[in-house]
Amino acid sequence: MNIAVIGYGKMGKMIEQTAVQRGHRIGLIIDLDNASDMVPEKLKSQDVAIEFTTPATAEKNISVCFDANIPVVSGTTGWHNRLEPIKQRCLEENQSFVYASNFSPGVNILFALNSRLAEIMNNYPIFTVNMKEIHHTQKLDAPSGTAVTLANGIINNHDKYNNWHLTGKEQTGSDSIPIHAIREGMVTGTHEITYDSEFDSIILRHAAKNRNGFALGALIAAEFITGKKGFYTMQDVLGL
Repeated sequence: MNIAVIGYGKMGKMIEQTAVQRGHRIGLIIDLDNASDMVPEKLKSQDVAIEFTTPATAEKNISVCFDANIPVVSGTTGWHNRLEPIKQRCLEENQSFVYASNFSPGVNILFALNSRLAEIMNNYPIFTVNMKEIHHTQKLDAPSGTAVTLANGIINNHDKYNNWHLTGKEQTGSDSIPIHAIREGMVTGTHEITYDSEFDSIILRHAAKNRNGFALGALIAAEFITGKKGFYTMQDVLGL
């Protein structure tokens, strides 16, 4: 495949390296120094675009990919409140789009386990849930998009919880899941979900060792979306 890499930070460089290892070609790289190349005319010759940029630019970048009628894979987090219009446009125009707050195969297995555990714990009100996520100090959004996805997985499967909040911020009530966001060192990403009672604790935990799993997942998603139409998540890509 010819791949357009949109955003050439740490993830963009890792995606470039992984793509070449998997036999693909990087046909276009878009970054701050050539942002003017982010136009449909430049993108149309590519088979798929992989977008890892910023919350302020993701929506526009994906829209330009739709204008070029090429499949797009996006892993930018921090803009999930504006995802619905993009999803609607994708479906209305028969575009091709994969969105995930985290492309790591391991994290997506965690998502599936988290949702199933929430279903089980719905029957055991003696347990209360809390979450913790730890990332490097350069991460812009808090809580992480992965933490928000995990919280929503609980909310969708547990009658007690209807919201989430960052610890240290105003709590909305006992129906809100507390998320403790920590920024320290060069931590790639750690997420914990804890169900706690006066008798015991149950903990789901995922710790990323490096970024390689994120890049691999994004390339697997790009390979998956080629030739397909519609809106997909990493759960669809991995058959979860």
